[in-house]
Amino acid sequence: MDEKQRHRRLRLLVSELNKERKKQAKKIDILCNDLIAAQREFIKRLGTISFTANFYEAIVGITELSTLILTADKLIKNESPDSNVAFFLRQAENFELHMFESEKPITLEKQDLENCFTAELVSNICKSNKICTLDDMFAMGLQGKLTALNKISAVTIPLGELGSSLGFILIYRSSQNKLTSDELNNITAIAPGLSRAIQSCQVLSHAAE
Repeated sequence: MDEKQRHRRLRLLVSELNKERKKQAKKIDILCNDLIAAQREFIKRLGTISFTANFYEAIVGITELSTLILTADKLIKNESPDSNVAFFLRQAENFELHMFESEKPITLEKQDLENCFTAELVSNICKSNKICTLDDMFAMGLQGKLTALNKISAVTIPLGELGSSLGFILIYRSSQNKLTSDELNNITAIAPGLSRAIQSCQVLSHAAE
């Protein structure tokens, strides 16, 4: 084998090695990215578990509805700062609205969002039994000035027990500080336990009458 052939074979070998290194590097990058994504997701889940555990610890033993809602209101606002929170609870033919003063209320030209809710809209949201965005609320009958409503980020989170709707949580704040999926996931996670606590308070209240 002459010198030229040896050099040619050496170049081919080096070229193959470089290709193999690039393939391995891509596989390592993909693996690292998957590990990082999995770690982030794990941290998010731990955050949700921690918030849920703290929430349930705070409401355990509360038997008065107003105290329960006030406690839930504070915990949700701590989780989602600068937000307004309202609790809509179904009644036979109407609804109860529970809301506590926010440090930084978001007004809609002297009319807050929760005041735009009619009995029909509340009923429609309860029947949907899902997280509703502003677009969903408009489709269900929300009335209000679009220029004002475009300035907020808002969702409703259902409250229910054994397939029966008890109402929902309305949470909203400025669209400049849009509600995040992590915040909504955490609040959604506590909805089942809060629903059971609300129902227990209502049962105790009716029993005492």
